[in-house]
Amino acid sequence: MTTDSVQQDMFTVLHGQPAPVVTRWSYSADDPFAVVLAVRTRSDRWVEWMVARDLVVDSLEGPAGYGHVRMSPQIVQGYDIVEIEISSHDGRAILEVDRDLLRSFVESTLELVALGAESDCMDIDSAIAKLTQGCP
Repeated sequence: MTTDSVQQDMFTVLHGQPAPVVTRWSYSADDPFAVVLAVRTRSDRWVEWMVARDLVVDSLEGPAGYGHVRMSPQIVQGYDIVEIEISSHDGRAILEVDRDLLRSFVESTLELVALGAESDCMDIDSAIAKLTQGCP
């Protein structure tokens, strides 16, 4: 297993709001299938969403995702963005992030772990043991 990781902060527009919010995108080769999207709140608290890296990769070229997280490339007022729709029982948010910044982040993740090589970075037996630890 490796401890290689990448992290990138980006200004993101919360749909319909004039001021951008800060998002932090994180990827670790220790959890190679996932990207963590954290949104900083007004009270400097971070709210995190874990999304499939494949979803983020696919969203650069077309609509991706279903359920609670959906992403799609858009041109909004001349800006090339990826729109991120996040929903839960507590509400819904639509974020807009610059597509080139997101592409740069994705490329950094691919330098750590190539698409299709994610399983090579995981110790499946250890992951199962962690999930089932304490189960009768």
